[in-house]
Amino acid sequence: MIADSTLTQALERCAQEPIQLPGSIQPHGFLLVLDETDMRVLQASENVEHWLGLPASELIGREFAELVSGAFDLRLHLARLPQDEVFPFHISDVQLRQDAPCRGNLHLLVHRHDQVLITEFEPPRLPADLAGQSDYYPLVRSFVGRLHQAGSLEELLQQAVLQLKRITGFGRVKAYRFDAEGNGQVLAEVADPGYPSYLGLCFPASDIPRQARELYRINRIRVIEDANYQASPLLPSANPRTGKPLDLSFAALRSVSPVHLQYMRNMGTLASMSLSIVVDGQLWGLVSCHHEQPRPVDLRTRTACELLASVLSLQIESRESHANTRQLLELRQHIVRMISSMADHDSVGDGLRDLPEVLLAFAGAQGAAVISAERCDLIGKTPPAAQVTALVHWLSQRSEDSVFHSDNLRRDIDELPELAAHAGGVLAVAISQIHSHYLLWFRPEQVRTVNWAGQPNKQVGPQGNLDPRHSFERWQEKLRGYCEPWHPLVIEGVQELRTAVLGIVLRKAEELAQLAGELRRSNKELEAFSYSVSHDLRAPLRHIAGYSELLGETEGQSLGERGRRFLQHIEEAAHFAGSLVDNLLNFSQMGRSALRLSEVDLNALVEAIRSELAPDYQNREIVWDIAQLPKVIGDPAFINMALHNLLANAIKYTRGRTPARIGISAVQHPGETEICIRDNGVGFDMAYASKLFGVFQRLHRMEDFEGTGIGLASVRRIIERHDGRVWAHGKVDQGATFHFTLPRHPATT
Repeated sequence: MIADSTLTQALERCAQEPIQLPGSIQPHGFLLVLDETDMRVLQASENVEHWLGLPASELIGREFAELVSGAFDLRLHLARLPQDEVFPFHISDVQLRQDAPCRGNLHLLVHRHDQVLITEFEPPRLPADLAGQSDYYPLVRSFVGRLHQAGSLEELLQQAVLQLKRITGFGRVKAYRFDAEGNGQVLAEVADPGYPSYLGLCFPASDIPRQARELYRINRIRVIEDANYQASPLLPSANPRTGKPLDLSFAALRSVSPVHLQYMRNMGTLASMSLSIVVDGQLWGLVSCHHEQPRPVDLRTRTACELLASVLSLQIESRESHANTRQLLELRQHIVRMISSMADHDSVGDGLRDLPEVLLAFAGAQGAAVISAERCDLIGKTPPAAQVTALVHWLSQRSEDSVFHSDNLRRDIDELPELAAHAGGVLAVAISQIHSHYLLWFRPEQVRTVNWAGQPNKQVGPQGNLDPRHSFERWQEKLRGYCEPWHPLVIEGVQELRTAVLGIVLRKAEELAQLAGELRRSNKELEAFSYSVSHDLRAPLRHIAGYSELLGETEGQSLGERGRRFLQHIEEAAHFAGSLVDNLLNFSQMGRSALRLSEVDLNALVEAIRSELAPDYQNREIVWDIAQLPKVIGDPAFINMALHNLLANAIKYTRGRTPARIGISAVQHPGETEICIRDNGVGFDMAYASKLFGVFQRLHRMEDFEGTGIGLASVRRIIERHDGRVWAHGKVDQGATFHFTLPRHPATT
């Protein structure tokens, strides 16, 4: 544990090393920092004495014109320097003053940065094996012409390393690409005999710390002519304009980290040049040139290499752009098919479940899950439903983005270790802003073998700093737990799909709202009609019942047995019809009457109803199990009617049970109170449960159990008007349980 902590600290120190502020330069040239206002020297590299014959300390404050020969006007040449140019710009060749020990032309490179003008002087030099090269244009032109002939990325990179080796003469040139974690794999290489080959090998991300990667991104070329050089410090050490070390991010002569120089020597490399491959503003990869002996790289050579690397970057960007466009087109074709299916079905989930192949192909996954409040549908190869449900719960606890993706479940979701036994990675998106509705895609684990250029684990040296590895021999490692990474376009496509799903849900909600409005109007008209019809039928039915009763009293003796039986049937039918009309009238009034909310004591209400219904169950054995019930907020008359209907049903449908058992209990939920009425009566078949609360719906024969079929419909209307819910469970001959809920109010909590 201590060793791990020491290594972590060393890695962090390495990642924080201010490599852009080395305070020194490589000694094959010298550097002067000028105040652009008066062209006086603010800082100078210590090795300037070798070139000018004057100590650096004596140059501070001198005008630039004193240091060069002839009538060289720096201001005039600065006009050629683009205002937005941050890279060193070759504005001219110059000669130093006549008494300087160094004679001959020097390349003068200038750039503005860190509130000063930075000038760098280099002698023109070509290695002996390239001395005959005077024009790189044919080589660059040949490379550009061959780019379009490359059929693959590897062929393209191979063409690049071949041309760069021809231009520079380095002993080995390789190109590698970074993965999402920063590891670089060598995809192309050309090398002289005797140089180790790294083709196909991987270099760990820790070889290039994050600040070095950023420097590679903004400054696309770096040359080290001799890994054994002695750095030349800047005098004074601080930039007089900022009071801090001079920022040499763009300087061609910038000195590099001693750790990297040791890394080069361990590799058997004494000279190197690195060219950045930048695609869409991100560091895509590097072309790395190595030589076993010190090797200069002339300005013209560097310029040609920079141009070639820029062309290579643009070609890769173009290829990736075309590939991304094709993939994006495929993704959107899948999205259109899924949207069409979702729009054609009653729910989003039904639409997606109808196209399982499209759902999987969309994300390039082997398994998927469609999660709604009621269902968990699994498609293809997925973890078991219980583990998927646990994953959805874990996702719902996150307060981050609506999209979550992982290519290693064992690493990223350690709270659910069992998931990794069934999948390597997951891509999940929430498709509701309120409920736990999710779409999930799963990919299996892909065990792969990585060939590293040396064991990638870092070592800590005696001083507590990183010690560069000494071996770059092939070292194999098996990586487990990973799936194929989720492509950024797939993640963006999931975001787009989510937006489309939310749009469909909103549209369906608007359609439902419109239908609900029309239904409310229809219900009001139906209630008015029911009220009118039932009200108008009461008088004729009373007349029928009354006159049949009078007829029986006055003429009953003169009627035969058959006539009296007919008259009895008329009376019974008239009374039943009257009860039916009265119940229908009450039912219609439930939607018309305003609720008068107040506190309702359910215990007192149940006792009153039991007393009222006592004649219906006298001489029967009923075991009552009544729990302590809470107080609720509701309309007392309507709540009384609902409980009355439910208890009357319990008494009626337990007829024939000895003893009959009726229980009443309550459960307090965070936002509502649930009331349960259970019995051991005849029960019902759950296949017909949807009919229970409909008007005039009956699940038992009239001959067995009397009733009008309006009682449970009344219960539902009452509870729904109170913004509650009602449902039931039952089994034939094993009893039934009826549940209803009422919202909890602060006064009753």
